[in-house]
Amino acid sequence: MNTRKCEWCAEHLGARHSHRARFCSTRCRVAAHRAAKNDATPNELTTRDRWVRRDAKKVPLTVAGMAASSTDSRTWSTHKEAVSSTAGVGLGFVLSDVDDVVCLDLDHCLNPLTGRVAPWAAAILRDAGATYVEVSPSGDGLHIWGRADVRQGRKIRRPDGTAVEIYGTGRYIAMTGRRHGNAPSVLADVSDVVCQLTAEP
Repeated sequence: MNTRKCEWCAEHLGARHSHRARFCSTRCRVAAHRAAKNDATPNELTTRDRWVRRDAKKVPLTVAGMAASSTDSRTWSTHKEAVSSTAGVGLGFVLSDVDDVVCLDLDHCLNPLTGRVAPWAAAILRDAGATYVEVSPSGDGLHIWGRADVRQGRKIRRPDGTAVEIYGTGRYIAMTGRRHGNAPSVLADVSDVVCQLTAEP
């Protein structure tokens, strides 16, 4: 079964695409190249040597295309090396306990056609404040980046049936470079929103 997906819109690449194709259309290729040219990824991330590549199934890879691990720093690279590599289909950033960089993963909260954010996710974005946010590889989720003391990842199922995953170490997050809206290229302190989410019954 073909699991390759467009690096921009996440649509499946069919038989009409070459085995080396990274995008489903010229439109997606141009959009991705424009986004890369105007990459808003915060310096707090790009200056750390914790970058990997990833395959279509989100399995982490080294820049040479071998298996990478979120707990083995020997398999990580610089941002420049990862961007220059053609292994896999995209980038990933490794979260480590050497600092307080965290990611809040909000799935199925964004309409990829209209850009509308579900009310529950909009409330979390508001509470997180001015911090970097990316559209996830699926195109319908958001990754909120920031700083907080998160030593153990958690999946929080909220009373309304939605779920938020919070990660701070021993995990890698698939990166797209697709900044959400006017999110700034900085990592803000998101401790309050993390505490609020983890305190929910």
